[in-house]
Amino acid sequence: MSTLFSGLQQIPHILTQFPVIFYISVFIFCLLVGSFLNVVIHRLPIMMKRDWHQQTIDYFDTELPHSFIQKYTPNGTYNLVKPDSTCPKCQHEIRAWENIPLLSYIFLNGACSQCKTSISIRYPLVELATGLIGLWTAMHFGVSIQTLVLLFASFLLISMIMIDVEHMLLPDDLTLGLLWLGLIVAISEVFIPLPDAIIGAIAGYFILWSIYWCFKLVTGKEGMGYGDFKLLAALGAFVGWQHLIIIILLSSIVGIILGLLIPHLKRKNTADNTFADGAIPFGPFLGVAGWLTIFYGDTIQQAYLQWAVY
Repeated sequence: MSTLFSGLQQIPHILTQFPVIFYISVFIFCLLVGSFLNVVIHRLPIMMKRDWHQQTIDYFDTELPHSFIQKYTPNGTYNLVKPDSTCPKCQHEIRAWENIPLLSYIFLNGACSQCKTSISIRYPLVELATGLIGLWTAMHFGVSIQTLVLLFASFLLISMIMIDVEHMLLPDDLTLGLLWLGLIVAISEVFIPLPDAIIGAIAGYFILWSIYWCFKLVTGKEGMGYGDFKLLAALGAFVGWQHLIIIILLSSIVGIILGLLIPHLKRKNTADNTFADGAIPFGPFLGVAGWLTIFYGDTIQQAYLQWAVY
């Protein structure tokens, strides 16, 4: 046992001495995780809706029409593991060799091996993006606890961004998971001290909550969702209250630019168009801005102060 423990202790040293091995390992690991994130992105919103329907049925009991209860009562096991992945058209069960990140999509020419239905390009893109973001993280922080923490934080952010783009939802399971991760690692000051993380989380939630209510009182409309508040709170736990303004400014600039482009993005057939009614999910902008701020917040702040001086 002592020999095994000693060998495990040597792994960080070996990876530091041979960084290429470390980078390749992280890239492959993140590709595999990216494949699982596709499952999370697809199934988690469905799981949430099934749960909402079940809660509605349980609450109203016999007051609901029988047809509604039959239609929306969740049937069978449905989670992130079961049932096994299948083709949505022919129900062909996806075999192991058909689920290799990136390679399977290329070998299958982007289509089901049985019915030849096209596979969305989103799947390999999520896998590739996860791998590249993991590689970027590894190259930036090296063999460190920061790399490990940010890999998991990135996995959560990728899932949130894609779900928000497709469904205008930011699941609590993801936003609160990111918040707790930020607070827990702050105990050991992995990125910032714990007091800064706590204040950053509180301030992040309060800032967007205040903007939400000011906008609603003035216009009578809801400008964003509560998931956005929780996401900025989670990011505040990583960057502290000092860098919250950077996240807000970066995300707002991108949001304004996209908002100006929305009229040009509308199409006649808008059934599946996320931006069909002009609504823009703010979560993706917060997520990207927060991720960049964790990496380059001090650099961005210094660049701005130098620009302001001159």
